[in-house]
Amino acid sequence: MQQTYEALKNDPAIQQGLAFIEEDDEQTLAEQVAMTEIPAPPFKEAERAAYVQQKFSEYGLEAVRRDKEGNVIGAYKGVGDGPVIVLSAHLDTVFPEGTDTKVRRERDRLCAPGIFDDTRGLAEMLSIIRALHRTNVKTSGTIQFVASVGEEGIGDLRGVKAFFADSPNVDAFISIDGTGVGHIVYEGTGSCRYKITYSATGGHSYGDFGLPSAIHAAGRAVAAIADCRPPTEPKTTFTIGEIAGGTAVNAIASSASFHLDVRSTSPQALEQLESTFLKACKQAAEQENRHWQKHDVIVDIKRVGDRPAGRQDKEATIVQAVVQASKELGIAPTLKGAASTDSNIPIHLGIPAVTVGRGGNGGGTHTLGEWFEPVHAYLSPQRTFLAALALVGVDQVSRPLLA
Repeated sequence: MQQTYEALKNDPAIQQGLAFIEEDDEQTLAEQVAMTEIPAPPFKEAERAAYVQQKFSEYGLEAVRRDKEGNVIGAYKGVGDGPVIVLSAHLDTVFPEGTDTKVRRERDRLCAPGIFDDTRGLAEMLSIIRALHRTNVKTSGTIQFVASVGEEGIGDLRGVKAFFADSPNVDAFISIDGTGVGHIVYEGTGSCRYKITYSATGGHSYGDFGLPSAIHAAGRAVAAIADCRPPTEPKTTFTIGEIAGGTAVNAIASSASFHLDVRSTSPQALEQLESTFLKACKQAAEQENRHWQKHDVIVDIKRVGDRPAGRQDKEATIVQAVVQASKELGIAPTLKGAASTDSNIPIHLGIPAVTVGRGGNGGGTHTLGEWFEPVHAYLSPQRTFLAALALVGVDQVSRPLLA
């Protein structure tokens, strides 16, 4: 691996590419601002996707298209039979339609909802594409660029799920997402999300006393879930994040619902805890009915999110390739282990994948006060550019690190 990076860094075209990315810093920042001001709320990423699709074509990618899910895809084709890797960043933000995304400057910071997550990742991806075409590097393998939809929240990774359903020949995947340029996520935290709804006849709290209550049934389920102690290794977590129901203080509730989130890096632990909780939710309705000797409360269990878990050795080639690329540029790499990102899908499928941190400094993620400082921000696209070339190989310079 060290020999590969030595060969790459001594190649004049790659030296030019690294220098270009640093010189391109202002253009990258300008595109980051432009894309931030194009709203991309959940399930409504089309306007921003159109901008990125135009840039993919303008910067010379081949086979540029938008798939049926809304992902923007383009290819930098290799000249040999090397592997196919994907560089990706996500189009969507967490902010609802109507959010003001106008970028404002506050001293050294740029502030706007979505300025960092993941608009910065998109901007870095465009800079890498410009560097490849400016230098005309001849890669052995092909680099596919993907601007994905639906990474956040209830988007449930729908973009990357659709991409891999239609792309069986991908050998590796790098997602540009997350805080901290040196951070490397190499495991996928899986999650199951449910909306649990209890329904009953309901009635007056005094006149109809004795009827089962949807809220009481939900409370029984919440109590049973809250008493659970999941394993600490692998880390497995749960929470009930939202709860609603009832119509008045003096009414027996006819409806109640809550949202349940369960997470783990282990598919087995996730499946076991999920099964335990769903059983408890069903038993809660039975207990409430049995308490009042009625058959009135019913429960509806609806899955609203499914992000598969996956584990990968930290010594995997793709992980160590990014580690070494970071070191070559003076970036201190930090292996962050697991998170919930677009990389969940390929890791779950057994495809080597990592999620790498964006450049610059950022904070307030997922809040209206989100901000970005472009401090040495070019280091991230330089690192991803160098790692991608090491993985796919460069004609007459280095063999691919990936099989």
